[in-house]
Amino acid sequence: MSSPLGPPEKEHVTRLLSDWKSGSKEALDLLTPLVYDELRGLAARYLRNERNAATLAPTALIHEAYLRLVAQELPDFESRSHFFGVAAQLMRQILVDHARKHRAAKRGSGMAKVQLDEALSFAPERGGDVLALDDALSDLAKLDERKARVIELRFFGGLSVEETAQVLGISVATVGREQRFAEAWLHTQLTSGGQR
Repeated sequence: MSSPLGPPEKEHVTRLLSDWKSGSKEALDLLTPLVYDELRGLAARYLRNERNAATLAPTALIHEAYLRLVAQELPDFESRSHFFGVAAQLMRQILVDHARKHRAAKRGSGMAKVQLDEALSFAPERGGDVLALDDALSDLAKLDERKARVIELRFFGGLSVEETAQVLGISVATVGREQRFAEAWLHTQLTSGGQR
């Protein structure tokens, strides 16, 4: 993954997002190269060891996510962390859609139970695991949406604990507690099939 942006670059990204939100096309043009490498790093990490890498490359994933991000008429990104949180959610949706299409193409394919560490480290690396994790995260969101968002931001978005806290408007300690609970809950769902 490319090296993360330093504090001045992060502030610059946040300022450009604000300018873009205010309608500046020039801000979007300046923003693109600043966030592209970081988004590409996220996409590459998701697809590392992907069974279907030949059909979904990091470039295709990032382009699809970026097109969806910039297609918004009035983007409402509050900060760099918020932008990457939304990007993570979009990449998750794209990966799940891709995995579902691939699974549907196979006759009689079912999803096997997976270990949480295999699914989270990292689930996007394998299509079936992405679907199992997505289903489990959707179930968790029905019970506690914030815990599901913590996992999504940390594991799909690659955000730090501090950035996750900022996006969700909670303390760093709360992020830690929510993540530990969510990981335990997901572990139960992924290894036992859960109680659907």
